[in-house]
Amino acid sequence: MNLEEAVQKHAEWKLKFRIAISKKEQMDAATISNDNCCAVGQWLYGEGKTKWGSKPEFQKALDKHKAFHVQAGQVAGLINAGKYAQAEAALGNGTAYASASSEVGVALIALKKAAGI
Repeated sequence: MNLEEAVQKHAEWKLKFRIAISKKEQMDAATISNDNCCAVGQWLYGEGKTKWGSKPEFQKALDKHKAFHVQAGQVAGLINAGKYAQAEAALGNGTAYASASSEVGVALIALKKAAGI
């Protein structure tokens, strides 16, 4: 897996949420909350764990990825509840979602460097 692409895919969640807000669409909050359902999570729990699971950077990336999905699931829940203004606010700078999103990107880049991939 290309971890730079993975970081980009995670950054795209904000756009997906904003589209769902604007179209008032329902989201699969349970799946979004689960950190092993996306491509990054599948890699982390599969090939990534097998190859680099012993590295401290791997565990940090796993933890930050899990924390991101908790926040993303909460945003999806707000959207599903029709709380569009709250969901939009949750995506803003300085929010738990924004921090979790940034931290998972940083952790994945650190893992890439540590693993030499």
